[in-house]
Amino acid sequence: MTQLRLYNSLTNKKEDFLPIDDNHIKVYTCGPTVYNYAHIGNARPPIVSDILVKLLKQLYSKVTYVSNITDIDDKIIQASKEQGIPIKELTSKYEDIYNKNLSDLNIAQPDNQPRATDYIEEMISQIKELVDNGHGYVSDGHVLFSVETFPNYGILSGRDKDQQIAGSRVEVADYKNDPADFILWKPSKDDQPGWDSPWGFGRPGWHLECSAMSQKTLGVPFDIHSGGQDLIFPHHENELAQSCGANGNMEDATHYARYWLHNGMIRFDGDKMSKSLGNILYINDLVKKYDGEVLRLLLLSTHYRQPLNWSEKALTQAQKTLDRLYRILHKYNDIDHRDINPPEEIINSLCDDLNTPGALGQLNILFNKLQSVEDRNKGEILSKIYSGAKLLGILNKSPNEWLGYNNQSDDIDLNKIEQLISDRNKFRSEKNYQKSDEIRDELKSIGIEIEDTSDGTKWRKI
Repeated sequence: MTQLRLYNSLTNKKEDFLPIDDNHIKVYTCGPTVYNYAHIGNARPPIVSDILVKLLKQLYSKVTYVSNITDIDDKIIQASKEQGIPIKELTSKYEDIYNKNLSDLNIAQPDNQPRATDYIEEMISQIKELVDNGHGYVSDGHVLFSVETFPNYGILSGRDKDQQIAGSRVEVADYKNDPADFILWKPSKDDQPGWDSPWGFGRPGWHLECSAMSQKTLGVPFDIHSGGQDLIFPHHENELAQSCGANGNMEDATHYARYWLHNGMIRFDGDKMSKSLGNILYINDLVKKYDGEVLRLLLLSTHYRQPLNWSEKALTQAQKTLDRLYRILHKYNDIDHRDINPPEEIINSLCDDLNTPGALGQLNILFNKLQSVEDRNKGEILSKIYSGAKLLGILNKSPNEWLGYNNQSDDIDLNKIEQLISDRNKFRSEKNYQKSDEIRDELKSIGIEIEDTSDGTKWRKI
């Protein structure tokens, strides 16, 4: 079996992946806070995890993948007030849209998708353990984690004490013993959601949610924790600290998760995607304009740890690449192929820290071979192509479906299209290329693209 190597954010180096239990691999990825549409940056952690989990399932007999839904948060409370709808209605709406968006990108559902509000009891229990262990304290109706009790605090982010305080993005409150301490439980006002607890009516801190849900669904330690680089501090740093504290193991930072994977951010034509710049791209809007496979290919085209530059030019190139690959597959539509394990060269690329650009390059090599080998060997190459593409989550449609050949719909006049193509072929045979080009342009103006092949002229709706 090829050795999987992953870049571990905890050690800042690429390491051999050595499972806690070879018979059961456990993966956790931080999911969305559901109060609005998910933007395309929100798709990168789940697509990285999708590739990771698909690969792990090729290498190991059992894999459990958990990714949560945060359905209680200050942003959710504010959005509920602004939209004038109950929190449950708001979060259910955007959770459904999020999952539909991921499905459009051919991202498989996690084995377990816990919602934070279903694990309040576990969160309260974890806070009690932290207080009892001397890592948590009560102050002014809040329960806070005492950072000074965790000697490894900062190990994940590499931040010193001053950087921790500056980067916490939270105003330093006078009820904190130390400015770096963070909230485990906070009081709720009468018009805010909350739950009864030993410390009064309130709600959990955001960082606590993932600690409780991951421990309940996977147990600790588990193998891999992943998410965006923007979560390293403070979210993942705090998550790591409180999880080790609750389980009474403050010296071993791997007691919670052995490997931490963090993907780079998406940039929009070189700029950071942000509301202030007005360049937020929502998945829900993008899938109306582009097939989800186009979006997926672009997301896979850059190594997950690198920033990805999102642009119309890059989307157009991804579309053209898929069109080219599907056209080749259409040419060999009649050749039988088998369902086999993904080819070793693609597995090897992905085992090198999920090198998706390398894997896509290997897939392209197979396409080149398909067109050059003798006919008797094309079925074998096709089998490798389809199995490799399945692992990458692309080329999952039939060539006819993707290319739209002879695609009938209510707004298409088939007789007119066939007549125009017949007229164009007549002009081409007469070498009247001006007329034939005019007909091509006319077809394009009504949304029809044509392709001249050895089997005649093919058309599809665009």
